[in-house]
Amino acid sequence: MSKIAILLLAAGASARMQGRDKLMEDIEGAPLLSLICSRAAQTELPCFVTLPSPTHPRSSATGGAQVIPVPNAAEGMAASIRTGIAALPPTIDAVMILPCDMPELQTQDLLDLAGQFQGPDGPVLRATASDGTPGHPVLFPRRCFQALSKISGDQGARAVLQGQKLQLVALPGQRAVTDLDTPEAWARWRAAR
Repeated sequence: MSKIAILLLAAGASARMQGRDKLMEDIEGAPLLSLICSRAAQTELPCFVTLPSPTHPRSSATGGAQVIPVPNAAEGMAASIRTGIAALPPTIDAVMILPCDMPELQTQDLLDLAGQFQGPDGPVLRATASDGTPGHPVLFPRRCFQALSKISGDQGARAVLQGQKLQLVALPGQRAVTDLDTPEAWARWRAAR
């Protein structure tokens, strides 16, 4: 069976949260980061989480995920992805990348995406909302690792998707696209629950 790792991106600065840390916001009695790490760990796939440093306040909420420090985290999401890819064991055949500010993603969503992996020559898998809107997570076969290790800026892995065979995998509702970056987004999401 293919070995798929989950790479959780949690090294961002929460810059639009007006002094609050979105990943430490309380959901169901726990910080969001703790919830996402727990859901990822329940897949029983190897889980890795990027943080700005091993002593960052978020480190208390990473559960069983292996922490990958990102000293240049201020550069943006690309730094987390590059550093995370470099830290993966050589036995990993694919990596599922997801930002940790997506509170609706469930363990089963991650398992469903992993279950669609078709091996080294298979397509990149990208989760979508039920209406087909592209979102996260995205699962990259190992052949993409070199390109992922060279990305820059805060656009994530968008450039790596160009020229790749891509398969969209619909998740229920808006789970794949619900990310909470501002206090207003958090307030709207909480009010709608």
